[in-house]
Amino acid sequence: MYPREILMVSRQHGLSTSAALAAASAVPFANAAAPRNIVISSANGLIACARAMQMLKAGHDTLDAVVAGVNLVELDPEDDSVGYGGLPNEEGVVELDACVMHGPTRRCGSVASIRGIKTPSKIAKLVMEQTHHVMLAGEGALRFAKAWGYKEEDLLTEKSRLAWLVWKQSLRDKSGHNNWTGGTGASVKKPSVALREAFPDVDEAMLGYALDRAMNPITGTINCLGLNAKGEISGVTSTSGLSWKIPGRVGDSPIIGAGLFVDQEVGGAGSTGRGEENIRIAGAHTIVENMRHGMTPKEAVLDALKRVARNYDNDPVRLAAFDIHFYALRMDGEYAGGTLWSSGKKLFAVNDGAPQSRLEPCVTLLDNRPKTN
Repeated sequence: MYPREILMVSRQHGLSTSAALAAASAVPFANAAAPRNIVISSANGLIACARAMQMLKAGHDTLDAVVAGVNLVELDPEDDSVGYGGLPNEEGVVELDACVMHGPTRRCGSVASIRGIKTPSKIAKLVMEQTHHVMLAGEGALRFAKAWGYKEEDLLTEKSRLAWLVWKQSLRDKSGHNNWTGGTGASVKKPSVALREAFPDVDEAMLGYALDRAMNPITGTINCLGLNAKGEISGVTSTSGLSWKIPGRVGDSPIIGAGLFVDQEVGGAGSTGRGEENIRIAGAHTIVENMRHGMTPKEAVLDALKRVARNYDNDPVRLAAFDIHFYALRMDGEYAGGTLWSSGKKLFAVNDGAPQSRLEPCVTLLDNRPKTN
């Protein structure tokens, strides 16, 4: 038994600590300018932002708006990182992940490793609306989608199939799984004579594309966050995942708090790029909590990137094996995109009411990315 005096002190300390925490958690921009219609997305989401903005202006719910925007990318066979036409796993099967969060009701839904459905974001929304679960995976997610009338289809386009076949011809790991532990930025030479002979009916440009994808597996993904003038926010993340992954691999995209997190009092955040690294820092949740405690969106995404770098002891050589991108939208309409490396065009999409979306530069943490091959 503790003495009465200690219990009294502990109780008083607990009350003072609770008060301090309540004060610290007060949203620092509560008295900022009125919210506005704004949508941000990863760079592949120009059309997604434009579509979502159209719906926000028409008075649609924020989640309906961003999901409808992302559907355009999921259904685009030319985008090989999301939905239909996405690059497959090592067995040549397209597996998709997605999640949604609805700020006003604080609900969420997710699907992981779902096959045969072109728009996994719609199924994630159905999980949120029609079940008491948060995530459905694999065969169970497919059966759920089919029960709600969605048609199972082959998601592999001829373009993606070619890239997979070329990858099979170009394996760098001859001993087994090639689930990619690095290698971004590999020098891609012109297709070899042997490769041309293996695919005699494919033109040089298409074969070159397939070879580049084989040598530089993509992580893909689209994240989209939408805020309306009523101060309501929602988000969605969707992906076909890491190219040539081991079947069943799940990245950050369907994981609430990693690939996406939304808090109606603070804002939202999401990610694209190397999902495993995002999971390790719960990136989207970290960014939202950073904003809750006073960081700007720019500061919040840079802090998340610093946490990723710290997991590799800030070693640029080890970090050079991958890239990761974060996006943040605060409830007052301030936003930011951030990436680990400055090399290449590091942009994200924004629409604040214009007929067409625009690309803006991301903030970056590191310069001069070392060559890994």
